[in-house]
Amino acid sequence: MKEKEVIFIKVEPSNINYVNRIMEGYEYLGVVTTVNPAEGKLMVRVTSDTYHEVEEILRKLPIWLEFV
Repeated sequence: MKEKEVIFIKVEPSNINYVNRIMEGYEYLGVVTTVNPAEGKLMVRVTSDTYHEVEEILRKLPIWLEFV
């Protein structure tokens, strides 16, 4: 997988489903996979065309979120 096709983030574990639902609402602009649920680590699969749009959506979420 190319580097620009994956975004790794960390959220509070209680917000994992929230992030997944947001991506579903955007018609799967990015597909969320839980890497480590206890730590809130997620991988969002994107395309090179949607990378920046998904990154912007994630940055604007009203929750604590860290790009890793």
